[in-house]
Amino acid sequence: MADLLPNGASRLGVAVSGGSDSTALMHLTRDWAKAHGRDVVVATIDHRLRPESASEAEHVAAVAHALGLPHRVFRWDGWKASGNLQAEARAARYGLLGNWAGEDTLDAVLLGHTQDDDAETVLLGLARGAGLDGMSGMRGRFDRDGVVFLRPLLRFKRDDLRRMLRAENATWLEDPSNNDTQFQRVRIRQALGSLVQAGLTTDSITTSARALRRTRDSLEDMVADFTKRHVTFDRGDILIAPDAFATTHDEIARRLLSNGLQAIASRDYAPRARKLLPLLDAPVPREGVTLHGCILRTDSGGLRLAREPEAARRAGVAALGTIWDGRWTVSGPQTDVQIRATGPDGLRHCPDWRKTGLPRASLLAAPAVWRDNMLIAAPLAGMAGDWRANCTIPFTSEGFWR
Repeated sequence: MADLLPNGASRLGVAVSGGSDSTALMHLTRDWAKAHGRDVVVATIDHRLRPESASEAEHVAAVAHALGLPHRVFRWDGWKASGNLQAEARAARYGLLGNWAGEDTLDAVLLGHTQDDDAETVLLGLARGAGLDGMSGMRGRFDRDGVVFLRPLLRFKRDDLRRMLRAENATWLEDPSNNDTQFQRVRIRQALGSLVQAGLTTDSITTSARALRRTRDSLEDMVADFTKRHVTFDRGDILIAPDAFATTHDEIARRLLSNGLQAIASRDYAPRARKLLPLLDAPVPREGVTLHGCILRTDSGGLRLAREPEAARRAGVAALGTIWDGRWTVSGPQTDVQIRATGPDGLRHCPDWRKTGLPRASLLAAPAVWRDNMLIAAPLAGMAGDWRANCTIPFTSEGFWR
């Protein structure tokens, strides 16, 4: 595992649920840190979805302390008993871990996904009829909201990790939801046993996934090169040069559009291919089309990707100093204010908004500073004063999604 951990990292966080995979990761990382003189801290997310969750978090704390590792518990109270439970819990988990990484100045957060999880992810993609990305399995490293996440156990099988834990007389917890067949991943996991008889093993599945990942990585390099040559960033909007797509393959264009829409909408998932692909077959009309919480329209600068005003309105209100609509921070001289979309009410108080050069729709979706129903500032709409709005999309010449 040592070759999968960052040599330059001095402080690592380990997310531990108490199951065998993350417990093994905690043991292995502790051993690695002792050998290399690094700091390791542990966190558990208590989703509060089962009565046992609090005691399970206490169990992890006891194990971590026995290993000499500091431990924290973060609790999630966001489940409203509607929607996609697993998706919402996953988003909450990454959000809490990301906040922890910032508070504790962590170089990276380690996750305990194994080769078994990787194989299940590939089969889940196959069940959905996924393309290259969905069939490429899990990434060993990814960035989310500026935080580095690592999966150093993707080469390890769950059974091997459990043998290691037994040899050390270490215990782990069994989550009953791992046997709940209402979840598709559990059904896939159970089906894997019968697929082995046909030669479809975790080894063979993940070997194919690694080959597909290499292809995906090559395509992403091509998209990054295309971005460097044809894409600019305009105060929260993404601009693609006129006729840029005429000289590239449809798959490069599709990936660029998909990644751009995800970045602007701050979503973890791509737009549906059946909705995105028609945009490659015909020019986008000047009046624009809406997709994935964004607006795509053509103007003199080429194809502009911007936030949809209604989606920005639904983003609600954020406190000063926090991220609004997934990608904006605002700073200024006052504190008793809130951040929400400029909207029509705000824009009518900005007589110079046309001089900004941004389309009206982009300005309607831009962040503004409000006190109750009084507009204090609209930094992008010509009413800035001492206020500044910063877009947190990590846009560089290498791309805005990497």
